[in-house]
Amino acid sequence: MTNGIYILANDVVIDHLVALLNSLEVNGAKNIPVCIIPYDNRLKKVQLEIATRPHVTLFENSDSIIFWEDFATQVWKTHAKAQKVWQSKGLKPVQCLEMHRKLCCFDGPFDKFIYFDADTLLMGSLDYIYQKLDDFDWVANDFQYKSDLNYIFDLSSPKLPQVLNIDELPSHTFCAGWFASKSGVFNRNNCSQFIDKLTSGEAEIMSLRGADQSLFNYLVARSGISFYNFAYHQPAQVTGNHWSSQFEVRDYVLYDKGRRLTYLHYMSISAAKFSRLCAGEDVEIPYRDVFLHYRYLNSPQTRPKLTPPNLLVRLQRNLKSWVIQKVNNVQFKLRNFWDR
Repeated sequence: MTNGIYILANDVVIDHLVALLNSLEVNGAKNIPVCIIPYDNRLKKVQLEIATRPHVTLFENSDSIIFWEDFATQVWKTHAKAQKVWQSKGLKPVQCLEMHRKLCCFDGPFDKFIYFDADTLLMGSLDYIYQKLDDFDWVANDFQYKSDLNYIFDLSSPKLPQVLNIDELPSHTFCAGWFASKSGVFNRNNCSQFIDKLTSGEAEIMSLRGADQSLFNYLVARSGISFYNFAYHQPAQVTGNHWSSQFEVRDYVLYDKGRRLTYLHYMSISAAKFSRLCAGEDVEIPYRDVFLHYRYLNSPQTRPKLTPPNLLVRLQRNLKSWVIQKVNNVQFKLRNFWDR
């Protein structure tokens, strides 16, 4: 029985990836093999990093990547509302298709695995997660269930209560940026059954706010596989993991009311900010020194000295933000007009 870790990454998030790999080595996962699933073909920096780490490999099963991208495409093309909204925005038929590649975890070399988004840092041991997989097919440890469920499912859909038990949704809701499962839990056979259900109209219950997250939650809830969320079942014993929380820092490890975190997730903070930080710009990012510690753990001499951006750069960014906001406002009004 092989335990492992999967990470979805490319060169755009190389700073995240290096920091995460270093945190894995020093915070309890040194001997756990890691497999990098390619987000796309921008992998030169990723491959150079893999070459320095004998326990890290690149996922190279192109048939698996093609299958799961095709599966996600079929799913979302049956979602009439998604197609209408994305087309009105000039987006592709499937929003964030590459994020769905994390489904390749189920075809990989590990019997039991934990999936990490690249914008994550390991803070503590993963043993209790792997142990829980002895009893459950899917394990999570996050407080996504306390957020608006409209981020996961379309609660306005009349079909939702016909497909899923709404009262049970909170106990089966999770963040798709960090979870644990087993090889083959989802496969070509049972996914063909999901396609049949989704094309019959069930696709409409999925939210558009996070395409891959909505699909993952649908698959877990609709399949009826055994599910356990530590944060839901043991809220008083577990820690938070989101960067917006107030944690105590001790020797570059985070603690929540005296309890050591398992992981810290920088979700929703753009990779561009971290790239600018690692290029030497004084960017405000929560737990910045913690991130920089792990990013440059093996090369502290290359850690940049931070300086603020010049006035011209700040003006350009403010102008860009203003233009983007105006465009978004116009698009919002147009969508409301066409919806009416």
